[in-house]
This record gives sequence, C-alpha cells and structure tokens, in this order.
Amino acid sequence: QVQFVESGGDLVQPGESLRLSCTASESILKTYLMGWYRRTPGKQREMVAQAFSSGFLNYADFAKGRFTISRDNAKNTMYLQMNSLRPEDTAVYYCSDGISWGQGTQVTVSS
Repeated sequence: QVQFVESGGDLVQPGESLRLSCTASESILKTYLMGWYRRTPGKQREMVAQAFSSGFLNYADFAKGRFTISRDNAKNTMYLQMNSLRPEDTAVYYCSDGISWGQGTQVTVSS
C-alpha cells in the first residue's frame, strides 16, 4: 500500500503563503485521484483540493483563488500552494489517494 509523507506546514502570519508537499512511496502516475484535505479540532475532515489523472482540478469554495494543487508525477509528489492565508486555514493538512493517508502537517495562521 502506498505511503504518503506531508511536509511544509509552519506557523505564518495572515496574508502569507506556504507550499505543502506530499511525497508518495511509489509512482502516482496512474493514480486516479490525489487530494489535499484538512481537519481542525472539533470539525470533520474537509476536502481542500483534488487533482485527477485527467488533469481536472477540484477546489473547495474557500480554496478557490487562493490555493493551487499540482502533481509532479515524475517526482511522485503533489503540492498545495496556499496564498493569502487566513486564521481559519489553521488545520492539519493531509494528502490522500482516497485509500491511503499521510500523517499530516500542521499549518497555523496567526498574528
């Protein structure tokens, strides 16, 4: 079973940017769906962005215009570029192919 490792989480101020990375233990070239999800305390996990093997991208409403998901199949890596971060973006961010999940990386947005 493929394993994912997320990185790039940090403490940033509102308005700043972060790029999260998700590296897979094996090729994601043929993986139908790769996605970023997040969870905050007391809330259910929610979808942030998804990248399909067809090239189709899907974003949550809160992510549209601020976040960009991308896949580098040659590096078995997926990214999430997050701009104009807000305090409500504070969460643990996970990557997944819908079956396997990483351990998550903490993003904290605070002044």
